Amino acid sequence: MQRVRDQRGVVFPSPVMILSIVAVAMAGVAWVATRHHEPTERLVTPTSQHAPTSHPSTFTPPKHQHRTNKPTFDRSKVVVEVFNNSAVTGLAGRVATRTAHLGWQVVGSDNWYGTIPASTVYYPPRLAKAGHQLALDLGIHRTMPAVSPMRLDRLTVILTGPLATH
Repeated sequence: MQRVRDQRGVVFPSPVMILSIVAVAMAGVAWVATRHHEPTERLVTPTSQHAPTSHPSTFTPPKHQHRTNKPTFDRSKVVVEVFNNSAVTGLAGRVATRTAHLGWQVVGSDNWYGTIPASTVYYPPRLAKAGHQLALDLGIHRTMPAVSPMRLDRLTVILTGPLATH
């Protein structure tokens, strides 16, 4: 009498399949944890670029003209650091020089290591107005509150590419 061999056994999932399942689970947890947060980014629109859309001869100014608000800070007393987060050599130094010529107190320029989606001016809460003004002065369209490891006594400019010149 011949014995019939049993061909059953245990098959373990491959390590790739296990890692895929763990990655999908972690992505799901991250999505659930962050889906109710409001973005803190703000788009800065220069007011000097707004022009009336009607023909100049038919344009009538509004009856109550608002006077332009002067900044409530002195540029020369606001400390600014400029960082390069691009492959453009010397970009932070050039923008730091330009920023100083605009009257800001630039204390240094260096490279930034990290991922920044667009050139940004980061500001501490007490320098929010100055941060928005610096963004307008440099033609940067993205401002955000400062985060660690940024210093909270100054504005931080992080560049991801060359800025348009005025």
